[in-house]
Amino acid sequence: MLVSVNLRPHASLGRVLDDLGGTLLDLVLGDPDRPGGIGGVAIHDPLDEPALPQHALVLGVGLAEPGEVVRQLRSLARHDAAGLVLRAPVTVTAAITAAVEETGVALLGLARGASWAQLAAMLRSLLAEGDVGDAEPETLAGLPSGDLFAVANAIGALIDAPVTIEDRRSRVLAFSGHQDEADPSRVETILGRQVPERFSRMLADRGVFRELYRSDQPVFVDRPAESPDGFMIPRVAVAVRAGDEILGSIWAAVREPLTPDRTQALCDAARLVALHLLRVRAGADVERRLRADLLSTALEGGAAAREALSRLGLADQPVVVLALAVSENGAEDAEIATERQRLADGLAMHLSAVHPRCAAALVGDTAYGLVPVTRDADGERRALRIAKDFLDRVGERVRAVVGIGPVARSAAELPEARASADRALRVLRSGSRAGRRVALLADVHVEALLLELQDLVAVRGDRPTGPVARLIEYDEQHHAHLVETLRAWLDAFGDVIAASAAVHVHPNTFRYRLRRLAEVGGFDMTDPEARFAAMLQLRVVAPPASPPARP
Repeated sequence: MLVSVNLRPHASLGRVLDDLGGTLLDLVLGDPDRPGGIGGVAIHDPLDEPALPQHALVLGVGLAEPGEVVRQLRSLARHDAAGLVLRAPVTVTAAITAAVEETGVALLGLARGASWAQLAAMLRSLLAEGDVGDAEPETLAGLPSGDLFAVANAIGALIDAPVTIEDRRSRVLAFSGHQDEADPSRVETILGRQVPERFSRMLADRGVFRELYRSDQPVFVDRPAESPDGFMIPRVAVAVRAGDEILGSIWAAVREPLTPDRTQALCDAARLVALHLLRVRAGADVERRLRADLLSTALEGGAAAREALSRLGLADQPVVVLALAVSENGAEDAEIATERQRLADGLAMHLSAVHPRCAAALVGDTAYGLVPVTRDADGERRALRIAKDFLDRVGERVRAVVGIGPVARSAAELPEARASADRALRVLRSGSRAGRRVALLADVHVEALLLELQDLVAVRGDRPTGPVARLIEYDEQHHAHLVETLRAWLDAFGDVIAASAAVHVHPNTFRYRLRRLAEVGGFDMTDPEARFAAMLQLRVVAPPASPPARP
């Protein structure tokens, strides 16, 4: 989760500005040395009553009008918030200055070109403890375990250069101070939290990654003669390894090759970063399991559900259940499992940007999310908008679908809400609503009932009877198309022209087949009960129809 995380005591506003200031954040007004650590990150929602962790840092998405900023500062003071972040440039009026002095809530500016999602992700990396269940934070080489920003600053001091720590995909995990001393490409990398694709391609074409991952020594990357815009200062990089596994790399912007002493310091730092990365990964795995256990307990109901909701920060609050699944599409099991976890983590981050007390975790092969809603709001429709926005961000590369349950107003209603979300999800996964990626149960209730009838029929071993059974037998013996004809006619509500076009035959041929199926099956086409019975058998009991072949 991005918000409501436990933080180390030293995670103060001043610490945030030390690590992110100059690149992402600037202090506009207020005291950065205010006592007390930041208790979490929250997103400003003008349509919802704030539910903030203690000493929250609030991201004021969409806030700009001075009067609204003043009102928000005073509201945040009542919740003991630490600061409010606005998009730069921030308009400072006398009223805003007075409000900051009166409330003690600091005002910060988010750099132009940086997105709120990037800032939220960076704050998560900087603030999240990652030491689940430990009474005291562990340390590695005198630095808090998993605190990659502290590690990056230490390395930067050792080699006197601005440093980034990146994973195997060139995503920025942490960075040191003094990034303004590097070139525009470094600033662009940090703002996007990812090495831009044109720089990665250039490095790959020069064989830098191949050399980097093949050697345990730092690699000097000189500025190429025809470098992409913004690549102005050479780099030195070293791979971060755990045995044979490449965990990532450290990159420093330098103007000349490192001295032997600094080269050795960078090699030693790579081993230290490996320990921190392993600790972060272990802590993340523990936290995932803990959150999944709590979420699963809450969704199952029973005596322990209320306690689980309380530990998730959702006690006594109406919630909507989201159920997310990914289509397998013939992928390997390991690839599917990785994709599921990636989507579950993405859903958790997306939901946390919506409400500070959302919870999400992977339970089995389904990722569930709990979204708090107000008692007088249309929670289902709000969840629908949230799910659509998430799937739009995921894109079409991954075939993900989301089912949404009704509002659960207590722990006792959660199992039923989860069952409804699962039923909607099953319809979407079955493909009976082609092209649809998110649905409330009310939107697909009939399809859900049909799937459940098919389950009942399969368990009981029922077979088609009456006219439908006779038509199936006749088709098998004479290679006719009477069942296909009946299905098309029923689907077209008796419109011969539309039905004949659906099976690619001439209308006169179709009419002839209709007469034959009435004779062979003993089917009264004028009887509404007979039509309903035939339609139900064809959809639930009879074998699925194969696509009609063109003549």
